[in-house]
Amino acid sequence: MADKIRTVKEVDQFIEELPDEIQTITDTLRNIILKSSPELKEEFKWSMPNYSYNGLVCYLQASKKHVNLGFHKGNELEVKDMDELLQGNGKTMRHIRIKNMEEINRDSFTILIRAAVALNED
Repeated sequence: MADKIRTVKEVDQFIEELPDEIQTITDTLRNIILKSSPELKEEFKWSMPNYSYNGLVCYLQASKKHVNLGFHKGNELEVKDMDELLQGNGKTMRHIRIKNMEEINRDSFTILIRAAVALNED
């Protein structure tokens, strides 16, 4: 279960309404994000969970078949993406698409989340 002090009710409700498998993936990713950095603040913006520290850092975008762990400055994270997990070719945003629990790579995700937080420290 996520750290209750740092979670918001809107995200709890959002996760509760997701299909079971997607709910489990989203909740697991939420925990990884919150454990990655004590600085991250959870918010519910643009109909999805967002995490910020001195600006936007990452988000969780759930659909019926997968969850995207997205990074607002993902283009700047590509050098840290040793497992080549990041997808997308927009100007700045990148994401990792997770279709099942087996695709969750806690260590790689934590490295990318911490690197994303560091980008906002300048």
